[in-house]
Amino acid sequence: MAEGRRADTEQVAQVGGLTVVATATDGIRVVSPAGEIDHDTAETLRHALDVTGTAQPRIVVDMRQVTFMDSAGVHILFAAHQAVSEAGGWIRLAAPTPAAQRVLHLVGIDSLIPFRPTLRDALVP
Repeated sequence: MAEGRRADTEQVAQVGGLTVVATATDGIRVVSPAGEIDHDTAETLRHALDVTGTAQPRIVVDMRQVTFMDSAGVHILFAAHQAVSEAGGWIRLAAPTPAAQRVLHLVGIDSLIPFRPTLRDALVP
């Protein structure tokens, strides 16, 4: 983490093969899923990305530890993008694994949500 950045843990959730940790760094919500994002686990990620009542939310999804993602994960990211955009904020994906990046590219999410090669890059305004 860059010097001067402050991080506070907000939540840790685990369902099946997915753990999601959400922290805040300089007012940016960092959501870090680890494991498989699928039909059985996607609700955990959706909850971590919920921006209800948040003005101009800024979210980075750190995807370094995502080992698998199916259409449920894609749907969650698309819905989060729509909600964040409607609230005047932004969402970025950091360091998606090759498996996740392949799925996101196939469905075109990479044209909607910016990808950054590292978490540090994604946190830069």
